[in-house]
Amino acid sequence: MASASTEQSVTDTAATLISKRNSTSVVWNYFGFKKEDAAQLQVLCRACRAPVATSRGNTTNLFQHLKKYHKSMYDSCMTKMPSTSAPDRPNTSRQGSLTEMFESVTPYERNSKRHGEITRAITEFIAKDMMPLSTMTKPGFVALTYTLDKRYNIPSRTYFSQTAIPELYKKCKEKVAAEVKTVEFFASTTDMWSSRTAEPYQSLTVHFIDEDFNLRARCLQTTYFPDDHTGENIAAGLREGLASWDLHEENHVCITTDNASNMVLAARLNEWTRLQCFGHRLHLAIGKLCRALSRATALCRKLVGHFSHSWKKKAALMEAQRELKLPEHNLITECPTRWGSKEMMIARVLEQAKAISQVLSGDRYARSLIPTWQDIDVLESIHKALHPLLEFTDALSGEEYVSISYLKPVLHLFATSVLAEDAEDTDLTKSIKTKVLAYLNNKYGDPNIQELLDVACFLDPRFKIQYISTDNIPAIKTRLKTEMVDLAQRTYHRVNDNYTSAASPSLPVEDVAEAELNNYLMTPTIDGEDDPLAWWRVHKISYPQLCIMARKYLCVPATSAPSERLFSTGGNIVTCTRSSLKPAKVNILVFLSKNLIKKSLQNKSHIKSQSQYWGKKSQLDYFPKSFSLRMYLQIFIFWAHFPYTLMFLEASLNITAI
Repeated sequence: MASASTEQSVTDTAATLISKRNSTSVVWNYFGFKKEDAAQLQVLCRACRAPVATSRGNTTNLFQHLKKYHKSMYDSCMTKMPSTSAPDRPNTSRQGSLTEMFESVTPYERNSKRHGEITRAITEFIAKDMMPLSTMTKPGFVALTYTLDKRYNIPSRTYFSQTAIPELYKKCKEKVAAEVKTVEFFASTTDMWSSRTAEPYQSLTVHFIDEDFNLRARCLQTTYFPDDHTGENIAAGLREGLASWDLHEENHVCITTDNASNMVLAARLNEWTRLQCFGHRLHLAIGKLCRALSRATALCRKLVGHFSHSWKKKAALMEAQRELKLPEHNLITECPTRWGSKEMMIARVLEQAKAISQVLSGDRYARSLIPTWQDIDVLESIHKALHPLLEFTDALSGEEYVSISYLKPVLHLFATSVLAEDAEDTDLTKSIKTKVLAYLNNKYGDPNIQELLDVACFLDPRFKIQYISTDNIPAIKTRLKTEMVDLAQRTYHRVNDNYTSAASPSLPVEDVAEAELNNYLMTPTIDGEDDPLAWWRVHKISYPQLCIMARKYLCVPATSAPSERLFSTGGNIVTCTRSSLKPAKVNILVFLSKNLIKKSLQNKSHIKSQSQYWGKKSQLDYFPKSFSLRMYLQIFIFWAHFPYTLMFLEASLNITAI
């Protein structure tokens, strides 16, 4: 009612008040002037006839009057206002000072903090993502940096090449050196390769488990190796590589290499324990079989080549796939050095066999490439035998999780399940399985290798003695006990040398080591999908000596894939447009690309890659699901360890007492 009466009052007074001449603001619809006020000097409100003081053309007071005394009319006026007009809003913008205006366009000083931050970020971008230095001068990148910060001027390519990248390499190398300096035990991988420019290099990586039971992998070098690739020269190069990083050979557990004769000789000359790469062994075993089945595999290569070199045939294949409702997949090209690519090529040809036959049947020149039923039978037999092995190779090639302890279970699984003969297998499938299994058993039958694998399996809380022969268990326990005793005595003598006097431990270390081994075997095994390092991280206080053995042996990689990955990194750096890079620069760029860790990735869990294959469960799943039984086991294990824990505390106090 009040709103209606207000609007009626405005209508009644409209006849007595005259609108402002040449007005453009909608607010003047609510104000006017008397007829006798020819100069229109006094503004009157049409609603309350109250005068409103305002200067010529200024409407601020008019808006304030409506807002204060006629709220409904003010709201109605504001709805009629253009969206860009907001006279009731305070104007917060202000004109900047001359100093601020000049600072907004003045480039950063080269020694300023902001300029240094951006330059370091660009340097890390070049090194981590393997970008060529020409990226810095390309118009797109220059425009990007200008858009992000107009005050930043990109330094020259010479600055990045001769100053920024060497400084970053120096800092990263110092960090890696400080990290490996504290390593107690480590393993390594190595290999030889040639770049696009036919320059030979030797790669060297180290792998270790830190005190927090995190598995670490570091690239030490990708050195230019112009000498003959003899076993003697390779052995000398490896010794020099470890010495340059102050890594002692007595702490070197094992080196994983391929099966080249010069690598075998190098490890023997250095008297290093050598583990043959599981991937290479499997590749050689399958390669020998496929050579015997060369016609079927050669036919697959011809089919892939035929469809890869003709866009018309590729289009026809896609049309046939749609008609037959097959997956629209391209054929896969084989890589000679990767047996897995051969298996994937065969699997894809079998998947698209109908579409391939439909396309080639209409071409009289290519009909000979159509696989016969005998070829299909051979390919299906190969695929059935080899397809299960592909996932094992990928899983064992990781370097961010424990892999060596899986070799015994995998070989056992091959013998009992994957490569075991089945009643539905063809004779060819049975022959392939038998030959691959016999080859692997023969190559891993070396007593020293078997003992290394048994020790690693023993120290993995997922397996322990499950896959170890009963006759070998006492020898494994004896070896671990001897090493634990030697380690404890060396620690005692090292501490004793640092003090003028130290008391000898009151308990024999042999008894303590024996107690740790027995109590460890009494604890239940954890789930096969759990992380063994996470278990050791929780239980290292209960097994102070045995946990060191776990850090010693579980760091060994099952394959030489880490060195192979350096080849891929080097190939991405030494491209056809960067073929003039010097070997020293290649070493720097490969080192930075592999060891430079971005800040956002520093806290990334090492188990992420492992969970892709083996999964991850809660720490509570280490014990049985029954709460009462789980608590009983925890209490039992605590009291079983309690006397020996007191022994170690007493021994430690005696050692450190002065």
